[in-house]
Amino acid sequence: MKNWGLLTAPLGIVLCGLSVLYLKMNPGGSKLTADVLQGPLAYIPWLAGVILLALFIQAVIIRRHEDTFLFPIVMTLASVGIVEIARLKPSLLVRQLQWLCVAMFVMILVLRFWSRIRRMLSYPYLLGIVCVFLLGLPLVFGTEIGGSKNWLVLGPVSVQPSEFGKILLVFFLASYLSDHRRVLTLPSRRFLLLRLPPIRFIAPLICIWGMAVLMFVVEKDLGSALLFFGMAVLMTYMATGSKSYAFLALAFIGIAAAASYAAFGHVRVRFDIWLDPWQDPNGMAYQIVQSLFAFGTGGIWGTGFGFGHPGFIPEVHTDFIFAAIAEEMGLIATMMLIVCYVLFFWRGIKAALACRSEKEALMAAGCSSLLLLQAFIIIAGVTKFLPLTGITLPFISYGGSSLVSSFILLGLLVSLSKEQEHG
Repeated sequence: MKNWGLLTAPLGIVLCGLSVLYLKMNPGGSKLTADVLQGPLAYIPWLAGVILLALFIQAVIIRRHEDTFLFPIVMTLASVGIVEIARLKPSLLVRQLQWLCVAMFVMILVLRFWSRIRRMLSYPYLLGIVCVFLLGLPLVFGTEIGGSKNWLVLGPVSVQPSEFGKILLVFFLASYLSDHRRVLTLPSRRFLLLRLPPIRFIAPLICIWGMAVLMFVVEKDLGSALLFFGMAVLMTYMATGSKSYAFLALAFIGIAAAASYAAFGHVRVRFDIWLDPWQDPNGMAYQIVQSLFAFGTGGIWGTGFGFGHPGFIPEVHTDFIFAAIAEEMGLIATMMLIVCYVLFFWRGIKAALACRSEKEALMAAGCSSLLLLQAFIIIAGVTKFLPLTGITLPFISYGGSSLVSSFILLGLLVSLSKEQEHG
């Protein structure tokens, strides 16, 4: 009963949140009415589908003796996202529920075919080539949306290749670093104060760093660049324990950032806005300024669900959904979301420590670290701790590519966990 009881909190969040929005009819807030959703039956079947899929997935996890906490944590985050999207963009609620159903179905496929998926770890160089190819597609066929040229438009569907490239990146790094760990931890050369192996062994890592810089400069995708670069550094350090790689990476990105700032105007704009958004509060810095106002207005307890004005922030349902939560539900709610991400990371690391295979341990640590790092980057962006990025808040923000890729990572992590080994 304990394992099934974990799912009651997400279900309660959805039902209570949608009920509040349905009953709230004042002109100042978004209304979950028949005019917007073409009647309640437009979203109820999809909501029922999400609930049934969630019960089925949890049953499979319990039967296979895998970690029974990871999926409920994620469904709590996804439930908050569903309610917030119903509040901010009611017309997108059905679409988000549909994407959530698709993402959960894909997770079922990952759980079912995990024994075949894990064989990909035996082909690190092929994984690296496919990852680079996937990230390079927007350079040739990409469409600029929201200021970043990192989208592929396939008819009515828009896809971010970087969302799926990060999964291949985790596979590649787990496989490559595990195969070459001895060489990488027994360096034969010294460069200044750094101890490094021959260049041919760190060339793949430098290639990944270079791709991150290319994404930043050419595709104007700072969020994905930071995510890919951060994952390469984190997983390299987890595999080798060498501080030399961290210093080399920081030096590399520092030189690349300085060169990009000097050579490209849009890079200068991004950094100047980060340093002083008040120089153009009604222009290029409008989003971040409104986000800061939202955090200030919300305070500790928030203005009350449905009683704020998050609509002042452009694209609030994607990049800035965390600011909307902060305004209406306050510091308490945002801290609870951060705790959920930290708990997810903690369970993932426990699963990694229980893995017998080094490749699988690195992969589990990489999956959990990736989602936590992504959450940190976007939260830091909307609070002006880091330059503003264009990535989504995992499991909460609106977006099909983000949901599907995040649930793939969840499926991989659940498959790598065994409850009886680390419960």
